[in-house]
Amino acid sequence: MTNGSDETRTRIGVSEGTDNTARKQAEEALLKAWALQRAIFNSANFSSIATDAKGVIQIFNVGAERMLGYTATEVMNKITPGFEALVFKASRGIEDIYELTYIRKDGSRFPAVVSVTALRDAQEAIIGYLLIGTDNTARKQIEEEQKLLDQSLRDQQFYTRSLIESNIDAIMTTDPSGIITDVNKQMEALTGCTRDELIGAPFKNYFTDPERAAAGVKLVLSEKKVTNYELTARARDGKETVVSYNATTFYDRDRKLRGVFAAARDVTESKRLDQVLQEKNAELEGAKLAAEKANLAKSDFLSSMSHELRSPLNAILGFAQLMESDTPPPTPSGKESIAQILQAGWHLLTLINEILDLAKVESGQVPMSREPVSLAEVMQECQGMTDPQAQQCGIEISFPEFSIPFFVNADRTRLKQVIVNLISNAIKYNSAQGKVELSCAQGAPGRVRVSISDTGAGLYPEQLAQLFQPFNRLGQEAGAVEGTGIGLVVAKRLVELMGGTIGVESTLGAGSVFWFELTAAAEPHLATGPGGADATPPAHPSRGARLHPILYVEDNPANLKLVEQIIARHPDFCLVTAVNGNLGIQLARDNQPEVILMDINLPGMSGFDALQILRSDPATAHIPVIAVSANAMPLDIARGEKAGFFRYITKPIKVSELIEAVDKALELAGKRFDNNK
Repeated sequence: MTNGSDETRTRIGVSEGTDNTARKQAEEALLKAWALQRAIFNSANFSSIATDAKGVIQIFNVGAERMLGYTATEVMNKITPGFEALVFKASRGIEDIYELTYIRKDGSRFPAVVSVTALRDAQEAIIGYLLIGTDNTARKQIEEEQKLLDQSLRDQQFYTRSLIESNIDAIMTTDPSGIITDVNKQMEALTGCTRDELIGAPFKNYFTDPERAAAGVKLVLSEKKVTNYELTARARDGKETVVSYNATTFYDRDRKLRGVFAAARDVTESKRLDQVLQEKNAELEGAKLAAEKANLAKSDFLSSMSHELRSPLNAILGFAQLMESDTPPPTPSGKESIAQILQAGWHLLTLINEILDLAKVESGQVPMSREPVSLAEVMQECQGMTDPQAQQCGIEISFPEFSIPFFVNADRTRLKQVIVNLISNAIKYNSAQGKVELSCAQGAPGRVRVSISDTGAGLYPEQLAQLFQPFNRLGQEAGAVEGTGIGLVVAKRLVELMGGTIGVESTLGAGSVFWFELTAAAEPHLATGPGGADATPPAHPSRGARLHPILYVEDNPANLKLVEQIIARHPDFCLVTAVNGNLGIQLARDNQPEVILMDINLPGMSGFDALQILRSDPATAHIPVIAVSANAMPLDIARGEKAGFFRYITKPIKVSELIEAVDKALELAGKRFDNNK
């Protein structure tokens, strides 16, 4: 019995110990759960409000106090406002969440999210309600900001799309492999395909030359951009459009390549117009060449005919002059007839000469030697040439007195021709006992103006518009004054060939002023620097005390004076001068100079013509001839050397170069002189 009782007590002790442990564990779990519930219920981040089944507040936690500004004491045992509506769903077993606006004790409002749950007992009867709320202000603010951002993004997308769609060009984007990712309406119109059909399709598929289109995309990727890359787009219906393709690469914000942005502009009409323009230009060029050819042919014909007419005219004038001076003299009626023949013949010769001048000017065969020319000297020569005509017509003519020297860059001979022509016209078309006045003044900057005024009848505006037209005498054909209507045309073209301009001003009943302007030039002077005339002359080879005659053929007095000064510095030189080719040839034959200096552009005969005559004459063929010319282009120099000039010296003259050339020529002449002893 004892043993049995001890075993029983042992079992009871073990059982009690086990029950105590379980109870402790349950209590601890209950305490933890209670602590957790209190922590949750009293969280400052949530408002927890519990009511009984009738809506009377039973619990008002710390979070509710913080959010609403009330203390639990102030609201306990009071009915929650709007209770029936708030718990409507929860009372029917539906958990509900509301977005409400809480009103704080101070009257301020804030958004809150509230969940409402019915509290039930063991028999599922409602014993109350639990309202858990959170402050929704931050989330609402974020939502509002997000709405603004979304709206801004939509606006930006709309604006960007509007820009793309309003562009006159076909716009498209592709990925780096050339697959279309977006297009505008113009691209749809260009290809005849919808946007959905185009997106995802290869860019190259919509062009007549797919390989060239694909190469265009690759070119953009390698060069970063392409401009005016020409392609021909082909629409679904077969229509072809030539486009100018301009493209660039585009990237995301991380600078990662996203693809190619391209614009294709329709240039079909532009290409057509270019083609038409090219064809028209070709036609115009052909017409221009034909006109130039015809003009040259006409000029050649006129030139040829002018020379052909001179031979019979020479006989007519020659025999008429013989008949006029015949013995016995002709009868009075015969003398009158001969006078008519001579008058008509000389007029015909003038006409032929003017036609020949016009032909030469139009065919570009007028030799020009532009150099500084003194207007005072030219005017003096022109006065001697025009005074007889003025006296015969009873016209008073006055020339300017030059208080300061005027030099112009011109061809001396052609300048005289222009001035004489304008003076002659002013005399012919003047009033009875009229006046002609010449003046010189500064014109436009760097220019000198020469004016020739008359006291004639003046010109109508329509006549002014017809000036400088070949063979147009402005209605004077039936008048008493003879003319051809060529002189002014020749004068205008000669002035332009010398780099100048010509014009006229006229007043009806008061007269006209014809003027021309040429580039001003500095008066020629001996150089005073290195290589100039004041520098130490180069050493000459010993030639003894014998003087060495040098002939200079030049019509420009300024150039004559310059060379005279240069030669005067060399005591063993003796200078002889001639103002034209014929006189120069005669002096060369008579004086046998050792060296000849020859200007190229001479009156009546060019330096080339004079050289040929000198070379063909045994008496002068051995004399070295040095060209001294203002024609300084490489072709001019090459032509001079080919023609047989010993040297070709260009103006402005370099003194050392001229003296060196003369020395070389004298060496050659000296050797010949020694060999002939």
